Amino acid sequence: MATTVLIVDDSKLARIVAGKALAALQPEWERIEAGNAQDALEILRERKIDLAMIDFNMPDKDGLELAAEVRSAHPTMPIAVITANIQDEVIARAREVNATFVSKPLTEEGLRGFISGAALRLRSSGA
Repeated sequence: MATTVLIVDDSKLARIVAGKALAALQPEWERIEAGNAQDALEILRERKIDLAMIDFNMPDKDGLELAAEVRSAHPTMPIAVITANIQDEVIARAREVNATFVSKPLTEEGLRGFISGAALRLRSSGA
């Protein structure tokens, strides 16, 4: 069964960049995009998603609020919060919801640790 990744970012360009970085690391993984938190939550209700990459700065609901909602519904899902807002408070809040902090600009190298850790967790949980 294919691994499915939800990429959530209000910027289409940022979703493209994230998708390319992900494809370079895990080309066989399916990528699904959402432009905001509401769309992301709808997708999560309708489909099986294995991991999520969530932008921090979005209108209506920030990525940490979304990550907390996703975490409560999916306690073991690997979640990355992706942002250029590299402040201790943001990093600490990401840790509070058991999400990995990944800084922007997003690169293949910057994403590698999260993706390899997520792949290991998914394999060991039998997903």
